[in-house]
Amino acid sequence: MTFSAMSTARPGWKRALVTGGAGFLGSHLCERLLDGGVGVDCVDNLSSGSADHVRHLAGRPGFRLLQLDVADPGAPDALAGPYDLVLHCAGPASPADCRDRPLDVLDTAGLGTRNALAVADRAGARFLLASAGRVHGDPLGVPRPQEVRGDAGPDGPCEVYDVAKRFSEALTAAYATAHGTDAGIVRLFDTYGPRMRTDDPQSIPAFVEQALTGGPVIVTDDGTGARSLCYVDDVVDGVLRVAASRSLRPVDIGGGDETTVQEIARRVIDLTGSRADLRFGTAHAPDRARRRPDPSFACELFGWMPRVSWEEGFKRTIAHVAGGRQGAGGRERTGGPSPLPEGGTRHACCW
Repeated sequence: MTFSAMSTARPGWKRALVTGGAGFLGSHLCERLLDGGVGVDCVDNLSSGSADHVRHLAGRPGFRLLQLDVADPGAPDALAGPYDLVLHCAGPASPADCRDRPLDVLDTAGLGTRNALAVADRAGARFLLASAGRVHGDPLGVPRPQEVRGDAGPDGPCEVYDVAKRFSEALTAAYATAHGTDAGIVRLFDTYGPRMRTDDPQSIPAFVEQALTGGPVIVTDDGTGARSLCYVDDVVDGVLRVAASRSLRPVDIGGGDETTVQEIARRVIDLTGSRADLRFGTAHAPDRARRRPDPSFACELFGWMPRVSWEEGFKRTIAHVAGGRQGAGGRERTGGPSPLPEGGTRHACCW
């Protein structure tokens, strides 16, 4: 069945639940759903998300911000719906969160995922888990085929995040098998854009903040690690395409081109016109040397490919960070994808 056929066969969404909806990715999903005429319950305990990310949505018809921890035992009863779609994006994701709040990371992956699944099951809604490319482990080759697993271990500050995402995927698959829940999984790679946290030392917004304030722009290691960046508008488009399908197979969503962390920092300095120095240090935590997904499966089955160039994505991110001192919510989406996925071809945050 083609993506177009899968999309048109599914009844129109009237209301969606987005857990972690005040976070980086969640806030963009809330915005895109509202743009498409879908009502949204944005659920967030605001421990890592921010109400500022969705403040500009507060007056829009159909939007509600519910301050609630999806891992709480009473969450399924508090989220009565009805819902047609449940997007589970909740969970601390930055290296600092993994280091300082490992139990919260694991609780959200376990209790939070099960509660979100229960809400979707009770409502008869489509459930989609936002997982991460890190579940693949250390790459055995690049681009990394979607079905291939690399090496992964339980040690290290970021490994708690990897283990949590693997468990949430296993829980989603087991729950769907046991209850017949309409559930899917997307694995996201190196998403960036407006509303990404600036306190993650290796994130693009952190480099932008340092460049705009005169620097230095600090790369925490030698900067040779490679990333495959994907702008958040493109990621949202991919997520909603998978959500609109009936696919039960995990789908990798990410950019296909690599660039080094050092080159990312240099591009930021150039585009901001900064005279900041680029400095290198000792990594605060071990990290993957290369992360390059193979987006061919998403392209073949769902007609999805990244559209926003790195230069355009960087410019939008720089503009947002520069304007952040005047207000964190709004952003310009000129030239971006349409509000909701349509049929036809269209060309994590834990670093």
